[in-house]
Amino acid sequence: MTAPTKPPHSHPADAGADAPLAQPLQETVIDWFDENARDLPWRRPEAGPWGVMVSEFMLQQTPVNRVLPVYEQWLARWPRPADLAKEAPGEAVRAWGRLGYPRRALRLHGAAVAIAERHGGDVPTDHAQLLALPGIGEYTAAAVASFAYGQRHPVLDTNVRRVFARAVTGVQYPPNATTAAERKLARTLLPDDERTAARWAAASMELGALVCTAKNESCHRCPIAAQCAWRLAGKPEHDGPPRRGQTYAGTDRQVRGKLLAVLREAHLPVPQAALDRVWHEPVQRARALDGLVADGLVEPLPGGMYRLPLT
Repeated sequence: MTAPTKPPHSHPADAGADAPLAQPLQETVIDWFDENARDLPWRRPEAGPWGVMVSEFMLQQTPVNRVLPVYEQWLARWPRPADLAKEAPGEAVRAWGRLGYPRRALRLHGAAVAIAERHGGDVPTDHAQLLALPGIGEYTAAAVASFAYGQRHPVLDTNVRRVFARAVTGVQYPPNATTAAERKLARTLLPDDERTAARWAAASMELGALVCTAKNESCHRCPIAAQCAWRLAGKPEHDGPPRRGQTYAGTDRQVRGKLLAVLREAHLPVPQAALDRVWHEPVQRARALDGLVADGLVEPLPGGMYRLPLT
């Protein structure tokens, strides 16, 4: 997530009857962001569009403090998409380290290959072209277009959705999956000036990351606490569907991580016996390994050997 240069504030294009609500929110949150934004490498001008794209892949479901060292190493090794595209996909998985959800590494590699082949090695500026890249969905396309190129797109990650749910809708948490109503609200709150819209996207995301957090929210530090519908309603408890947990210990995800750790450390094919040692339960271990193969993260070889994928 980058921090676009500070523009003049503007009115939302689609606000309609909600314009009196939208403009004060925009101005207050952007002013707060100007004073409180973190200095992150992907927000600096030298990061460029590729640095923004890499950060967006890495930050999905992963906190900033875990991403920072891997991001720095990644950009030092592959400063342009074409540099990554020349490597085997398994090298992307290896460099991903312990960030988790390693399929993101394969998707980022696939996007780099497509950028090199279709766009002359430059991250495309057009939202539709970004969306057409492999592994890129609506959120990532909007985020890259907004944060890298200063364009006007609603950028709805978990943090933004939580801020909007509380400040405008008056509920503690947004739905588990993004809804049409949330997208409509995001468009309503979006300033019409492109640079202001890009800064609003970054600012509302930062507010959710630092202040309007999922747990232990800091309402006393929130610049829009006086306008927050959820706080004004007495902060009612969430009464929707149960929120998805993030359990890890003992899951197939943990086993997959242990298997991949062995393969990342090895630069030659690994025998089945070496993988068998990482987890005591053979059925779960086999299921996890089969899943890694099916996902393209591990390549089986004759003779019971395995390696990270070369193609």
